Amino acid sequence: MGEDEIFRGHIFSAVRARFTDPDGQPFDRYVIHHPGAVAVVAVDDRRRATLVRQPRPAVWASVLEIPAGTCDVDGEPPEETARRELAEEAGLEPEHLELLATTWNSPGVSDQRTYVYLATGLRPCPTDRHGVEERWMTVEQVALDDVEAMVADGRLMDQTTVMGLLLARGVVDRASG
Repeated sequence: MGEDEIFRGHIFSAVRARFTDPDGQPFDRYVIHHPGAVAVVAVDDRRRATLVRQPRPAVWASVLEIPAGTCDVDGEPPEETARRELAEEAGLEPEHLELLATTWNSPGVSDQRTYVYLATGLRPCPTDRHGVEERWMTVEQVALDDVEAMVADGRLMDQTTVMGLLLARGVVDRASG
């Protein structure tokens, strides 16, 4: 096993990695190394989630998604990254933050791991947006009961957002009895 770096960017790198299969045969794969990310489903007392819409050049679309960000501060625990990203993007500070899931975004090509949190007890706070995408970001409210319809008609296409919203709705439903 080993790897040769092909590209190093600000956030991720791409490598050609050498592996050995269970029969002992060597094979190569291209892998994207990523420091990880957080995503936050911020739900208010009226069962509405706060989402952000921002341009995503890779898919040539403005994407509606839960606030999220890269784990790009050395030594910062994912929970603190989640709090920071929610404030920066949506202008919200949670009283409670609960880990819903940890997921690999695309394990066929990347080691990126995303921590998905539920944020409740929300208070407004200042935003601190960075970069081109966040400059054009807007904030929207989505009813948890509308998630399936929004997935079915294509308004929600980001997989982390869909998973996070459905998991959050389950927690909120169980908590309300």
